[in-house]
Amino acid sequence: MSVTPARRILAAATLLALLALSACAAGPVFHARQITAAPPSPSVPAPTPSAAPTTTAPPAPGSLDWYVSQVPTFAEAPPPQPVPLAATGPIPFWHRLPTDQKVAFITIDDGGLARPPAVADFIWRAHIPVTMFLNSPAAEEHDVYFRQIQVAGGVVESHTIRHTSLAGRSYDYQKQEICGAVDRLEALFGKRATLFRPPFGEYDSTTLTAARDCGAKAVLHWSETVHEGKVRYQTPEKVVQPGDVLLMHFRPALMDDLLAALQAIHRAGLTPALLEDYIR
Repeated sequence: MSVTPARRILAAATLLALLALSACAAGPVFHARQITAAPPSPSVPAPTPSAAPTTTAPPAPGSLDWYVSQVPTFAEAPPPQPVPLAATGPIPFWHRLPTDQKVAFITIDDGGLARPPAVADFIWRAHIPVTMFLNSPAAEEHDVYFRQIQVAGGVVESHTIRHTSLAGRSYDYQKQEICGAVDRLEALFGKRATLFRPPFGEYDSTTLTAARDCGAKAVLHWSETVHEGKVRYQTPEKVVQPGDVLLMHFRPALMDDLLAALQAIHRAGLTPALLEDYIR
C-alpha cells in the first residue's frame, strides 16, 4: 500500500499527542478509536507437554479482522511522478489524473451523515491511502474522528461549508464557501487544503477561479463511485484505469465501500496511491 515508512512514523508520533488531546477534551467523543501500529500481543500461558494443538478460528465476517483479511496483496506502489501544473491560468478540473503510473486514488466525501467507528483502524492496519473532502461544519463537530483517520495516514481537503451547488453563484459566494472551509479545516487539522471538490461535482469557470484564489492546485471530480460495497463505473470499460479517482462517502457501509474499492483496484492490476503525492 502507499503509506510510506516516514509517513507512518510521523503518524505514530502524532498519535501520542492526539490521544492526550482526546483524553482532555470536554464533552462526548464521537467514535474515537485508538489506533495501534500492531495488535497487542495476547498473554497466553505456556502450553504443557500434553496440551493438544490448537487452531486459530477465522475472523468473524463483518469484524475488523475480517475486513483486514479480505484486503488484496498489492504490488509496491511506484515512486510518485507528480502531475505537471501550470504556473498561471485556470487550475485543472480532473475526473482522472493524467498519469500512466499503475495507481488509482480513493477519496471520501462529506462527513456529516455517518462515521463507522472501525474506519480509522481499518485504514491504519490495511495501509489504505485516502483523501477526505470534508464539509467544515461536520469536520468541526466530529474533529476527533477525522483526526484519527489523519493519524492513520488520511489527508484532509476541502468540500465547502454548506455543501450547496456552486455553479451559477457569484464569485463572492463561491469564494466564501471555499475559502471559509479551507480556513476552518486548517485551524482544525493543521494543514491548509490544496485540493477542492465541489458539491455534487457541479462547477463553472467562477468555481475554478475562486478555488485557485483560495489556494487550490486542482479541482477533483471522479471516475467511479462506490456505494454499499458496489463499484459503479462512469465509463464503458467497467474497469479502474490508471489515474482513476474513486468516490465514496462517510456512510454506514463505508467499510464495505473501502474494501470494494481496494478489490476493484487490485483486479485492474493497479495499486492505491495518495492524491497529494501526485498533485503538489
